[in-house]
Amino acid sequence: MRAVVTVIGKDTVGILHKVSGICAEFNVNVIEVTQSVLQDMFAMIMLVDITAINGDFAELVDRMENLGKELGLSIHTMHEDIFNSMHTI
Repeated sequence: MRAVVTVIGKDTVGILHKVSGICAEFNVNVIEVTQSVLQDMFAMIMLVDITAINGDFAELVDRMENLGKELGLSIHTMHEDIFNSMHTI
């Protein structure tokens, strides 16, 4: 099973480190990362493997959202099936 993590906001040092650190805490493997910095705006999409997650997926979602609040970023984590459904016409 996979999930998609999106991060958008003002660029600061350590965003990737902090987001991937939470993934590591939950035993979530980062499969792919794409990120861009446009002037001072940061945008990142991560595809992660949640097959061996060592906690509840909802708890991971909450931790990511709380990190976003701390850093002034928008961080959303959703199951790949939901992400795909949202982007299919």
